[in-house]
Amino acid sequence: MEPIEQTVVDVPESLSKKVVRGGLWVFSLRILNRGLGFIRTIILARLLAPGDFGLLGIAMLSISILETFTQTGFQAALIQKREDIESYLDTAWTVSALRGLALFLILFLCAPVIAGFFNSPQAVLIIRVIALSTLLNGLRNIGIVFFQKELQFDRQFFYEFSATIADLGVGIMLAIILKNVWALVWGGLAANFVRLFMSYIIHPYRPGIRFEKDRFKDIFGFGKWVFFSSILIFLLTHGDDILVGKVLGVAALGFYQMAYLLSNIPATEITHVISQVTFPAYSKIQDDIPKLAMAYLKVLRLTALISFLFAGGIFILCPEFTRIFLSDKWMPMVPALQILCLFGITRSLGATMGPILYSTGNPKIQAMLSSIQLLIMIIIIYPLTMRWGISGTSIAVVIPNIIALILITIRIKDLLGLEYKDIMRSVMMPCIAMFFMVLIIFILKTMFPFHMNIWVFLILVILSIGMYSFMIYQMDRKNNEIRNNIREVFFHISFNI
Repeated sequence: MEPIEQTVVDVPESLSKKVVRGGLWVFSLRILNRGLGFIRTIILARLLAPGDFGLLGIAMLSISILETFTQTGFQAALIQKREDIESYLDTAWTVSALRGLALFLILFLCAPVIAGFFNSPQAVLIIRVIALSTLLNGLRNIGIVFFQKELQFDRQFFYEFSATIADLGVGIMLAIILKNVWALVWGGLAANFVRLFMSYIIHPYRPGIRFEKDRFKDIFGFGKWVFFSSILIFLLTHGDDILVGKVLGVAALGFYQMAYLLSNIPATEITHVISQVTFPAYSKIQDDIPKLAMAYLKVLRLTALISFLFAGGIFILCPEFTRIFLSDKWMPMVPALQILCLFGITRSLGATMGPILYSTGNPKIQAMLSSIQLLIMIIIIYPLTMRWGISGTSIAVVIPNIIALILITIRIKDLLGLEYKDIMRSVMMPCIAMFFMVLIIFILKTMFPFHMNIWVFLILVILSIGMYSFMIYQMDRKNNEIRNNIREVFFHISFNI
């Protein structure tokens, strides 16, 4: 009996170590990619004309739309499966290769139509060349799915980072030589070629052309809901941009996109890492509901802790940040940015719940909730935008997201056998701490009108973090739930990284 008991104790600890280690690798990749991407953008912006970026944007938008509307969802289906997936790999790879070939042919043949729609005839050849990336992506080694399924994010790091380096190196070198849009085109193609090459170098699996109908139907039964959700998410995340650009003009769209970008830092930068790691981890314990519920509450607690801090700080300090770092010409976006901070919080919290639905085989619920969210946004976005401009658009984005968060919370509660108090307790302390942090900074700014510069701004940032941390510490003294979570994470970092 002793060996069995020891095994039961070790498994969750081993999994939690993998999750923490994987999270650090994913976070490191995210930071490096963002940092190098920023450097690349600055250098290329100095070497190339804005029109070059616009031409590339037309081609990339075309690819994005086609890829979204032909998403198979096979990778998520393979990660979610508990049993051995090797017998599914050849079928999944064959479908992926055929999809890549089909997208390439569609883009190649439709390039004149797409360029004509945007009134940019010079984009025809660019679209046709960039279309090669869809073919390269379709031929990647399907074996790399094991990097996420088995939480081998160190290998995922080297696989992705090699492509980032290729894009950076080729793009900058050709920009110096060519000084035109083709530097961007060949840089992107180089990254996709490196991904294809490295997928076969870094993983030993060798796919073959094979199509088994039963295997296809099995993974498509799960993947079709991922496909449906991807379309809905695309419409939810880009529909507001299309409306603002069409109704309010290009300048308003620039303000709105910048406000959206800054307000969603918690959702896009932090919860992206969390959801990418937790989905495969949850999939491994999907049959043990109590353990899954406990893991989810820990993730929710840490996500709320980070997200409320970021959102509160952005909300109260965004006027100063905008004036100092972006200049006064960006000040019209501030009201929309403050409204969208609420969207950033709800999106962060909602992102912790999606992996639960996927890992337990319930992607249909996610798709249905996204449908409701999209329908509400469609109904209210035009009148609110016409009434209050980009602030109205922001409100129209926030309202459906709050409703969707409430609905998905109800489903998660029932699915995991939780009580509402369990979920509320995980988010209330960060919420209260954020409220007091914002209130105190507001009072300080009102009573002592500072001569704002970068040093005063940094002091306010440090003061905000300090007050938030102090409030969390005081409220957590009794149960120590948040501190235990943080201590557990740092314990695993100390002993495993």
